[in-house]
Amino acid sequence: MSRVGRLPITVPAGVNVELDGLHVRVKGPKGTMERTFASGVSISLDNNILAVTRESDAPTLRALHGTTRALLNNMVTGVSTGFTKVLEIDGVGYRANMDGKNLVLNVGYSHPVVLEPPAGITYEVDEKVRQVKVMGCDIEQIGQVTSDIRKIRPPEPYKGKGIHYLGEKIRRKAGKSGKGGKGKK
Repeated sequence: MSRVGRLPITVPAGVNVELDGLHVRVKGPKGTMERTFASGVSISLDNNILAVTRESDAPTLRALHGTTRALLNNMVTGVSTGFTKVLEIDGVGYRANMDGKNLVLNVGYSHPVVLEPPAGITYEVDEKVRQVKVMGCDIEQIGQVTSDIRKIRPPEPYKGKGIHYLGEKIRRKAGKSGKGGKGKK
């Protein structure tokens, strides 16, 4: 049995879960999420506890078992507490600020880059430490948005300038050494 798939999901107070076969709708204080899961697994709700079981031990169903449980858990967590990812901006003159709901990035281009948040996503900027927080209830959408923001100016390996995730290790390269090589004999 899947170690992840067999774990029960406790539904917190204030979160409403509606099951219609394999279609699940979760409502909470942070929003509403819906998803239809693949056949072969069954989802049950008893006393505010969600459980996922599979029909057989076929390899595809074994893979779906843990995945289904993880997706359900992310839905419940997202609508109750929400998710946040933090990006850091490093570089001389690089900064971010808000223009209403829009995020404005000045990261070395001749023009500022203005990003409008998709539905369900909000931005927050801390200008002192040059951090951008991306918040929402759908963790997949947050991951995609933060990845798109990072692609605007990915960190470069020589000085480390650019946009990177909080805590991300940037592999640094040695620059020109100045000694050795061609020239004087």
